[in-house]
Amino acid sequence: MAQASQEFGEWPLKRLMTEIVGSGPKSADDMTHAQAREAFQRILAGEPDETTLGAFWLANRWKRNTPEELAAYTDVMREESVVTAEPEVDPVDCGANYDGKHSSAVLGVGAGLVAAAAGTPVVVHSGDRVPTQKATAYKHVLDELGVRTELEPTESADMVDETGFGFYYQPAFNPGILDLYERRDQMGVRTFVNTIETVANPANADVHLGSFYHLAFAKKMSDLIEASDQLEFSRAIFFQGMEGYDDIRPGYTKVAEWDEGNEALEDYEIETAEYGMEMENEDLEVDDVTADSASITEAVLAGERDDEFADAIALNGAFRMYARQDVDSLEEGLETARDVIADGSAEAVLEALRDY
Repeated sequence: MAQASQEFGEWPLKRLMTEIVGSGPKSADDMTHAQAREAFQRILAGEPDETTLGAFWLANRWKRNTPEELAAYTDVMREESVVTAEPEVDPVDCGANYDGKHSSAVLGVGAGLVAAAAGTPVVVHSGDRVPTQKATAYKHVLDELGVRTELEPTESADMVDETGFGFYYQPAFNPGILDLYERRDQMGVRTFVNTIETVANPANADVHLGSFYHLAFAKKMSDLIEASDQLEFSRAIFFQGMEGYDDIRPGYTKVAEWDEGNEALEDYEIETAEYGMEMENEDLEVDDVTADSASITEAVLAGERDDEFADAIALNGAFRMYARQDVDSLEEGLETARDVIADGSAEAVLEALRDY
């Protein structure tokens, strides 16, 4: 992490506010790559006044960050804060919105365990009640399932190699972002930190699976990856997940695929009805997101549920296999997902995680 005594360039945040980004959403200018790098270096070092930092975050939100600015922020985060630990296998990196879900079940734990049972290693990462929603994320569902989550990065990497599924805990692998928690909490709105933390990639995975609210944001994220010097993803898939999380929604889901070297972002739709799944968003809503997500995951993996939740977990597991190109189609992945649930392999991965 950066130190407060380090030397910076000529662009403290107050000057950036006055001369570049702070004149309002219509007249503000974009920063150069160097300016954005210096800004985040200063932020991680704890150098800006708290008022100036809040104003800078809000100005970035108003004017909307460019992919180049986001790439600069990401690179500084990766260089100065992120502690990586690579498993021997190359997993799919699942970086859902860290501030979590508040009304629908978190399906990614079950989906990741299904994919792992099928031979597709999966990494998930999250913090603990991250602003602004402070809602249920991966950590909380895993805690409820009796899986140890407060791991050092090397332990997380070993977990992937031993079980096929691994959890990386943000306070352990990204301490510089953790240090910003109180300031982010006081903002009351999301900042660009909510965006870049999802691509921290603590396992140095080759494939990223993320989510978006609008297709234009998927394009921005793929451009971020291309512009970054630190991210080495060769493939990324973004989709319009439930509550912005990495869960395919019932009905219609927009998907965007990016592959290194391809100029165009490919987009298409997934219709759950095409896979014989008749469900609506309301069918996946729960009363207690943490407790219900865990109990639903257990029941599905044990073969005790044959309902919308079972379909959704199987489909999302198939999508993780497809993202890593371990299957040629979602249909193939869905058949495999149902097989590993039926034969007990997916439940065995959960038990291995509990024993880790």
